[in-house]
Amino acid sequence: MKNRLLKRVGIGVGGLAALGLALFGAASAKASARLGTVYETHRIDLPLPPESDTAAIARGKHLVTARYACAACHGENLAGGVMIEDPALGSVRGPNLTRGRGGVTASYQMADWDRIVRHGVKPDGKPTIMPSDDFFKMSDAELSDIVAYIRSVPSVDGEVPAPSLGPVGKVLLAVGKLPLSAERQPTGSHPASPPATAESAAFGEHLTATCLGCHRQNLAGGRIPFGPPSWPAAANLTPHAEGLGTWSFEQFEQAVVQGVSKDGRKLLPPMAEVVQGTKNMSVTERKAMWAYLQSLRAAPTNVD
Repeated sequence: MKNRLLKRVGIGVGGLAALGLALFGAASAKASARLGTVYETHRIDLPLPPESDTAAIARGKHLVTARYACAACHGENLAGGVMIEDPALGSVRGPNLTRGRGGVTASYQMADWDRIVRHGVKPDGKPTIMPSDDFFKMSDAELSDIVAYIRSVPSVDGEVPAPSLGPVGKVLLAVGKLPLSAERQPTGSHPASPPATAESAAFGEHLTATCLGCHRQNLAGGRIPFGPPSWPAAANLTPHAEGLGTWSFEQFEQAVVQGVSKDGRKLLPPMAEVVQGTKNMSVTERKAMWAYLQSLRAAPTNVD
């Protein structure tokens, strides 16, 4: 009797294991299909910025090091950095953007820069894991200045491994819980220039477009749609009591410059890495962001 029972249990466990492997195989296939889909985007007809344009290079340096936090994924020297390194989710690294060996942008024209930065689509038409949602509202002038700066940085030789998803990452991608910007890319034309630099809500709205990927479209925070389980929920940035409703500008500035919250706690990843960029913002930029965030409708923290 006992042997019969053990045999049945063994058959049951084996059946569950086989079912699990079959489901994982299906999830892997669906994840590969999503990453293998080819997307078409609108095409821009802009020339590459001249390498002698020092003013554009200076503007681009500020955009890269302060507003768009490129170093958080591509490293301080833009030769590659870690985005996600988690056995379950996978290994995702920002590629080498320099013109050294292993760099991916040496042959890029402006249309290629546009597709990958503002659409999340690689030159071959396949989606990238880059969170391009944060850059959908980047203007043509800003993109051109960023390209001018990146093309001016010293070349660094270094091959960066292609993204490799772990078992959890594949499942999340298969069921649509790992977002791909290419699937939500903008369809209209991009603005030619950003709003005027001023302590205004309009300029602040433009600046906080890079916050939408983590803090959600309503900026009320909650679970970050991507990243390892160790990442905390994104903060609520609306003037709600659960968010910035009881904060002062000075406390907000302390958070984005020093990486220290209102209660004295150090900010955790990924915001700790984002602060490496926001600390380089000008006072005008920080005040513009504050003006916009304070103008939002107060909303409770997202719970989905």
